[in-house]
Amino acid sequence: MKDAKDVMIRVPDAVRDRLAVLAEARSLSIRALLQEFAESTLTPEEREERAAGARQYLAEHFGALVSDADETAMQRKIDAAFHRAHAAGTAETTVAVESNEIRDAA
Repeated sequence: MKDAKDVMIRVPDAVRDRLAVLAEARSLSIRALLQEFAESTLTPEEREERAAGARQYLAEHFGALVSDADETAMQRKIDAAFHRAHAAGTAETTVAVESNEIRDAA
């Protein structure tokens, strides 16, 4: 790694132990796990840029417009599914889309 710097962070023992378990499950060191997380996790601004790009792609290639209301409704469904899965102790779930409200571009 070019210009790599060591950084010390303090976390509770339970967090350190969890990081160790997660890293081991992926055959990584804690350092590599944290680096992978930092490199792959999008900032809110990056997520919005990607969402805007996806909306543009849908409009250009499929003639579909995704409204702010459509996006908000889907985000609520995703959030609810995530919270149900988290409460159940699993990260796996299926999100059922009840209605398709994507409209044709004018």
